[in-house]
Amino acid sequence: MSTAPLLPLEHFFDNPERAGARLSPDGRTISYLAPRDGVLNVWVRPRTGGPETPVTNDRDRGVRSYFWSRDGRYILFVQDTGGDENYHVYAVDPGHPDRVRDLTPFQGVRAGIVAAPRATPRQVLVSLNRRNPSLFDVYALNLASGRLVLVAENPGNVIGWTADRQGMIRAARAQTPGGDFAVLVREDANGPFRQIAEYANEDGGYVVGFTPTGSALWVGSARGADLMRLVELDLETGTERVIDADAAADLSGPIVSDRTGELLGAAYLRDRLVVHAFDPRFAADWEAVRALHHGDPGIGGEDAEEQAWIVSFDDDRDPGATFLFDRTSGAADLLYRSRPWLDPDTLAPMTPVPIVSRDGLVLHSYLTLPVGSSGTGLPLVVFVHGGPWARDAWGYDPTVQFLANRGYAVLQVNYRGSTGFGKHFMHAAEREFAGKMHDDLIDGVDWAVAQGVADPDRVGIYGGSYGGYAALVGVTFTPDVFAAAVSYVGPSSLVTLTRSFPAYWRPLLASTWFRYVGDPDHPDDLADMERRSPLGRVDRITTPLLVIQGANDPRVTKQESDQIVAALRARGVPVDYICKEDEGHGFIKPENRMEAFAAIERFFAVHLGGRATPAG
Repeated sequence: MSTAPLLPLEHFFDNPERAGARLSPDGRTISYLAPRDGVLNVWVRPRTGGPETPVTNDRDRGVRSYFWSRDGRYILFVQDTGGDENYHVYAVDPGHPDRVRDLTPFQGVRAGIVAAPRATPRQVLVSLNRRNPSLFDVYALNLASGRLVLVAENPGNVIGWTADRQGMIRAARAQTPGGDFAVLVREDANGPFRQIAEYANEDGGYVVGFTPTGSALWVGSARGADLMRLVELDLETGTERVIDADAAADLSGPIVSDRTGELLGAAYLRDRLVVHAFDPRFAADWEAVRALHHGDPGIGGEDAEEQAWIVSFDDDRDPGATFLFDRTSGAADLLYRSRPWLDPDTLAPMTPVPIVSRDGLVLHSYLTLPVGSSGTGLPLVVFVHGGPWARDAWGYDPTVQFLANRGYAVLQVNYRGSTGFGKHFMHAAEREFAGKMHDDLIDGVDWAVAQGVADPDRVGIYGGSYGGYAALVGVTFTPDVFAAAVSYVGPSSLVTLTRSFPAYWRPLLASTWFRYVGDPDHPDDLADMERRSPLGRVDRITTPLLVIQGANDPRVTKQESDQIVAALRARGVPVDYICKEDEGHGFIKPENRMEAFAAIERFFAVHLGGRATPAG
């Protein structure tokens, strides 16, 4: 059990004091997110110091991310309604606070930012599924007038668009009928697209940008290799030239100078962040910022001339420490710590641990032990990441720290299908929902028990989205392993889940869901999906279960939680259920987050024996 003080839920799940700092293009103004009457909004202040002014006044879900227009006249952000993920693009002039304009005021339409080209400072490129709910076209959006001009119409197979440095949509990534990928290019803004390369599904072919001259593309490719590499793709011949690769991890992305378009480096995520620097000045500055803090740095903003960086650190025990780094003088000033009320000494280190699965795969995992505990015989929570095409990574996680503070060992397993570990590892998950993907989690539990870390009678499982599904699989396929389970926006039926996906997901399904899980319109797939669905095994549930759901979730609809709760209650089995009418795929509002985690705290305390906030 932890000897650290019992920290309030608010310390983990309330809004940060500051977050998301950016620099205006002229470098004179610092912007950031901070609460305004309890809701996150954008604030600005002079770089040299002075009054802090809120420029947005969201009263509901808050602003989560934003950026400056290229000319510095506007701050842009996207926002949905109640978690429905039909985002609109908004703009506000920092000189006229609170005058926020909705630039895409279309009901039931999802907008996204494709690019904010340096060459066209008064407009941005946005995607809209206005013409067809399943397809995203690209429009040039004039920021002053709000005028939209169609610049690329989706023929039906494009799943991603790329602009060149002149602001023209000249490349696209398309999906083939068989679920593979094609790279398309055109010569100018009005010409036809032609295919220059095709990639097998496992080889990626992720378009990440044009080279400075626009004569080639940078692409993430695993063609001829297991790990994703950075390659240069010739627009005329479609041939690849390998630029960079890592020995242990997939490419996370290139680091490109916005000012010149030149390649500065490449990032890879092993157990922690690794950066290969190509440019001497970038390399020197990167080493300088790494020396500022023991976390993993990220450049969150810079001025147009790239003379100053906003650097934020991801750290397991000190979240969001943010500095202003002057690249000319080498001076660095601490702007803020996102959660200054958290003392790093009271938080638990996150330790990378390799676990070998029963069939020989290395599962790159993370173990977090309560501060001051013996590290043996502890109640354990297996915290399962969502996706499943995502991964756990080292750094601050409020849920992990909350659970560790309550006395639980926390194990995060990067099960097969997790991204970043090569195509063999990822594609080992095909048709393995509730199969080998779940075996990996059980192998993690067995490892923790064998190491003496976990008490086998006090093991819980918790996760969101796919992690919620994994929790439901845990109590239906392996009911004797877990003493408690929490499913957060977790699918209970792979069949009803697939049939409820948003229209704009349909062009993506052949390469993702149908390949890995199945197509319910095919009888053999339908039967297999039903076998892998917790809803069909609800009579096996004896483990205490807490279900949490957002009513407006477009990905995992309310039906998924409703139907398993109803099936349990029809059997007379008690189940705790929290459903919030103003949330979607995950709770955004602090008051809802704290209600949910207060319930999780009580639930695990009863069934696993951890600490809980005293009543009253």
